[in-house]
Formats: sequence, C-alpha cells, structure tokens
Amino acid sequence: MKRVSMADVAARAGVSGQTVSRVVNGSPRVDPATRERVEAAMEDLGYRLHRAARALRTGRTQTIGLVATTLATVGNSRMLQAVADAAASRGYALVVVTLGGDPIDVAFERLRDQGVDGAVVLNEATASTQGATVPDDLHLVVVDAPAADRFDVVQTAHADGAAAATRHLLGLGHRTVHLLAGPSGSFSADERERGWREALASAGADVVEPLRGDWSAASGHLLGRELPADATAVFAANDQMALGLLRALAETGRRVPEDVSVVGFDDVMDAADYRPPLSTVRQDFDALGARAVDVLVSRIEAPAAPGLVTIPAELIVRESSGPAPR
Repeated sequence: MKRVSMADVAARAGVSGQTVSRVVNGSPRVDPATRERVEAAMEDLGYRLHRAARALRTGRTQTIGLVATTLATVGNSRMLQAVADAAASRGYALVVVTLGGDPIDVAFERLRDQGVDGAVVLNEATASTQGATVPDDLHLVVVDAPAADRFDVVQTAHADGAAAATRHLLGLGHRTVHLLAGPSGSFSADERERGWREALASAGADVVEPLRGDWSAASGHLLGRELPADATAVFAANDQMALGLLRALAETGRRVPEDVSVVGFDDVMDAADYRPPLSTVRQDFDALGARAVDVLVSRIEAPAAPGLVTIPAELIVRESSGPAPR
C-alpha cells in the first residue's frame, strides 16, 4: 500500500504543503479552521507521521520520557496514565524509565540514548533530581518537588489538602487528629504532614507524633493496630494506608465513624467503595499529568525560565468521618 504523503494531505485539504508541514510541527502560524481541515484530511487518508523525518527537519523527536522509582504505587500508575494521555493528545510519544536502584543520572542517559526531547520526573524520584547532573539538552518537569531554579515543577497543594482534612475532623468535635504519615523524605508525605501540623497548631489542638508508614495498605493495617485507644480521628496520608487502617479498626472492634473517624488522601478510584465509603482529599492526577506535559512541551518548543505550577486539592466528605463520640 502506498504511504500517504504530506502532498496527498495538502491536496485533500486544499492547502499548500507548507501549511500541512506547519500543522504537523505544531506551528502557531495556522488559523484554527485551516488546522481543523488539515487534521480532518490526515484522519480521512490515514496519514501517519514519520517521526525520524520530522526529527531531521526540526531537531526534535516529538518524544518525551517519564522517570519513576516504581510504577507499583497507585499514585505513580495513575500519573503514568495521565502523562501518557496528555502526551498522546499533543502528538508526543512516551518512553518510560524506572530507576530500579540506579542513580537518576543513569535514567537521564538512557533517555538521551533514545533521543527524547524532555522528561517528566515523578514523586519519589524527584529527591534524586536535586543533586543530579542534568544534561543541558534535556528539558525537565518535576512532579511534586520544591520550587527549583534548574527545572520546572508541577505540584499538588498537599499541605492545603491535609489542612482541610484536619480542620474537617476538628470541626466534627474531635479534640485532636492522629496522623498515619507517609515515608520520611517524600515531598508529598512531608507536605501533608506540614498541613496537618499547621491546622492543629492553628486550632490549639494537641499534636501527637505521627505513626509513619510506606504508603501501602499493609503498613496502614500494622499502624492501625498501634493506634492509641483514645484516638477518635485519624488522617491517613494516602487512601491505601487508610484502607489498611479500616481493616485494623474492624479487627479491634472499633466502628467507623462511630468510634473513630478516618480521612485519606488521593481519592483513588475505589475510595467510594471502601466500607464505609472513604472521606478523602482528591488529588487531580489528570490535571497534574496534563499540566506537566503542557509545561514540558512549551519548554521544548520555546525555552524559558523554570516556573512553579500548583494544582488545588479538594476535600471529599463521605461516610468514614463523623461527629466525635460523646
């Protein structure tokens, strides 16, 4: 079968070959109606972009990378999906690299070997980026890290979300709120702990040192068995640990929310089907992925000084949180 060419697309759309080229390369110098006509012609003819040829013309491969420590966690897997969807919508291919114990510099070199134009670095992998050697020609957007002057950062408002969860529980009459914290050194875990502490301090409530887990439901279950007998409200730093906590409370005969109220963080897909349905802080993974890719593509196409984008987090109240027991 003959390969569909740009000339074929131009003839179908009634435009010049140069206009088709501009559409293919994402040039802003095409009016929306013409772009739509060219894209419709591409779809009708089954035009497939030849990435190698475009790379020779533009110096870009239209490929981005994603770096993560692991894809086994709920947050990382959801971010992978979000980034993949956003990249595809912008016409970019995606290469995924997991660290597997290697320094992040190794991941950067692997991505450069595959000719990527830039990369998104996720969550726990971001700490390694601070002291890493980043190739000058590799644009980076880091998800969930402190603001930096070496790369762009896109983050969730973790502290604000945690504070909202804590205030919600205090507002239900609980004297204080216990915390099942995430792993030390994780930006998102540290920020959620900061929001929790600040909300308690602002309310004049006692701060009980947190029980620290590793994001897994198993660690939430283990920590739930250690929860003090007088605890009536718990903020779990993610929904998986909240799930383990619910199991532990059920095993020890403590009812949720009659005896202990529980709020998580993330709003995973199954959170509304926990027993009871879980109050939680919704993290907008789709928005995080879309903004990370938007910023990265902008930097690839028109380099500029790094910036910071913060995505709000929303408290979702369900049946696992209720009034303090009398």
